[in-house]
Formats: sequence, structure tokens, C-alpha cells
Amino acid sequence: MSQTIPPTSLAAATATASTGQGTGSKWYELMAEAWGKALDSKATEMEGTADLINGGDDRPATITQLTAQSQQMAFLAQSAHTAISSVGTALETMARKQ
Repeated sequence: MSQTIPPTSLAAATATASTGQGTGSKWYELMAEAWGKALDSKATEMEGTADLINGGDDRPATITQLTAQSQQMAFLAQSAHTAISSVGTALETMARKQ
């Protein structure tokens, strides 16, 4: 795989954004933005591999690489959904208790 997403990329993106360099104004938005950047990065990686296949490189190794990237994308997407939903529910619960 040509590109990997470091495990700390979400934390780093949120930390950078919270210092005023990001576009979001709330930490919840910044978290969603960081997840979006991680997903964009993986999608770009997948597009590159798909372009190789479309260009004629249909070796099993290349196809397997695209399959692995697809599974990683699915994992990231599910994790993003779970994180954003869980935090949103927690914020909703907190708001009701105040």
C-alpha cells in the first residue's frame, strides 16, 4: 500500500484545528472534519490503485491491494459513523440534563 493513515492523524488534525488553524469552530465539528480528511485520504489511495487496474495492471497483487484498501475504507467509514453518532448522542444526553 502506497499510503497509510497514521493512527494519530485524527488527533493531530483535531489539535491543529483547535489552535485556530482549522475551519471548524466547535470540537465536534473538528472531529467530524478530521474523520472526513482520513476518509478522503483513503479514497484517494483507492482511486490511484483503481486507475492502475483500469490502465491494464490487472495482476492479482494489484487487485488484492485494492480489496485491502476497500476493507480499510469500510472500517474507517464505520468507525467514523460510530464515533460521530456516539458523541452526538452523549452531547444530546448532556444537553437534556442541564
